[in-house]
Amino acid sequence: MPALAITTSLARAEWRAREEAHVARADALTAAHRARAARGEKHPVWDFLFTYYSYKPSVLRRWHPGPGVELEEAAGGERTGWRWYVTGTAPGSLVVDRDGFEAAKPQLLSLIDAILRRTASRPGQFGCFGLHEWAMVYRQGDHRHPQPLRLGQSGTDAVVESHELRCTHFDAFRFFTPDAVPRNRELLSREGQPEREQPGCLHAGMDVYKWAVKLGPLVPGELLLDAFELARDIRRLDMEASPYDLADWGFAPVAIETPEGKAEYVRRQRDLALRGNALREEILGAWQGRD
Repeated sequence: MPALAITTSLARAEWRAREEAHVARADALTAAHRARAARGEKHPVWDFLFTYYSYKPSVLRRWHPGPGVELEEAAGGERTGWRWYVTGTAPGSLVVDRDGFEAAKPQLLSLIDAILRRTASRPGQFGCFGLHEWAMVYRQGDHRHPQPLRLGQSGTDAVVESHELRCTHFDAFRFFTPDAVPRNRELLSREGQPEREQPGCLHAGMDVYKWAVKLGPLVPGELLLDAFELARDIRRLDMEASPYDLADWGFAPVAIETPEGKAEYVRRQRDLALRGNALREEILGAWQGRD
């Protein structure tokens, strides 16, 4: 991929305003989590965004302009000590060192490019109904989650047995119980992940946030927070459609064992898939300079 020339120059007042707005938005998104953490409280839905995706709220606070954007009068400040910044063309300016970042992480960036690009190019599949979460507790007496099963163990098992498992996401599939694994339409592997990801998958949509974090300064801060918000909204549907009873936490179930629940799940799944693909395109464009 060719290096980007500096395409935009931001005066100090302009980039500082964007940075401050970004920090305020990030703090608002993580305020509840930070308050719970300070009290030592756990949350069965939202902690996932900071444990499975093991990025601290401070990661979200750091604003980057993305490649090709020169920040005037940025040298000498805190950003000077950040990795992957170099002096720009104007005296005292800084710009993201895209070439250095790409040279240091070629394999990672090749993987991210393949997953984002190929996932966005494929048609979404919308017949899984979130059964990956049900497959994770199929015929399992002890569960990773402490919440009770909404339909009990036998009812949960019956839902799995009355449906075809169509999971395409390895990082969900790898948590299936041993009895659920052979029930999936296909056996998945880490090596085959770039060839199986598709935009209808909720977990692939949540992973847009993970890839945005891994791209670091190549992703503008605003896109990073958009990806986090998408992951948050997907997580809500993922848990509402799960077998767990989360009523005490304020989550009404999407009863995917019923025709009405299936219809609601697919409607919301399609909306989230559209948002995910839009973000994939925006991230690739910001990073690689594509329209």
